[in-house]
Amino acid sequence: MEASLIIVVLVLAGLVGISLGLLGGGGSILTVPILTYVLGMEPRAAIAASLFIVGTTSAVSMIGHARSGRVRWKTGLIFGAAGMAGAFAGGLIGGFISEIVLMVLFAIMMIVTAGAMLRGRKSGRPEDPAVEHKPPVLRILLDGFLVGIATGLVGAGGGFLVVPALNLLGGLPMAAAVGTSLLVITMKSFAGLGGYLFSVHMEWAITLAFTAMAIAGSFVGVALAGRIPEKALRTGFGVFVLVMGVFVLAQEVPALVSSLSGS
Repeated sequence: MEASLIIVVLVLAGLVGISLGLLGGGGSILTVPILTYVLGMEPRAAIAASLFIVGTTSAVSMIGHARSGRVRWKTGLIFGAAGMAGAFAGGLIGGFISEIVLMVLFAIMMIVTAGAMLRGRKSGRPEDPAVEHKPPVLRILLDGFLVGIATGLVGAGGGFLVVPALNLLGGLPMAAAVGTSLLVITMKSFAGLGGYLFSVHMEWAITLAFTAMAIAGSFVGVALAGRIPEKALRTGFGVFVLVMGVFVLAQEVPALVSSLSGS
């Protein structure tokens, strides 16, 4: 691998960490395209590596958020447990689906989620991270399981779905949703990885190097978290996810069309 490419990849890995530390998500949205389009990894291998990278980085990032009181442990553990079951199932299913279809599904979920974040909640409740909201347990379990299937299927740690689920559906303030999402992402990422390990060979040298740089970047993201206004954080998250979703869709749709017309 050329030295210039290595530097680019390491810088991008740092951005992945910053995204996770600051937004509680976005890691897989960056990691999967980087591993696929920059390093040339096969999509399934990139998805599996992304689950390890994002899960490990999220676990480290969560520590800083927990110290600042931005992790809702009960909600996160219930959501995460349901998500682990869904993610493991999604990871198993993903091993048997066309790689092009997986990437298109990945992009579509990003675009839909971005729309939800940009619209925001209709509730006029003030966003106070110190206020403990208690959504129904059954609602948390159902949301967690469905998000787990989706994120395990496309290899996303799930922040771009978990944060909106906790914020828009679970009623958590954005700052608490970001911190809590890292607990959920850690749990679901390793469950999804377990599903993929039945059908994918891991490239550990690249994966571990990427993970180390992402962890370094996560410290920067955690330091910035909590200092950005709620509305700006949600809008920035939504725009970021939308742009990445459109990019991946633009890359994969021509290949999908060509594949369908060829068959």
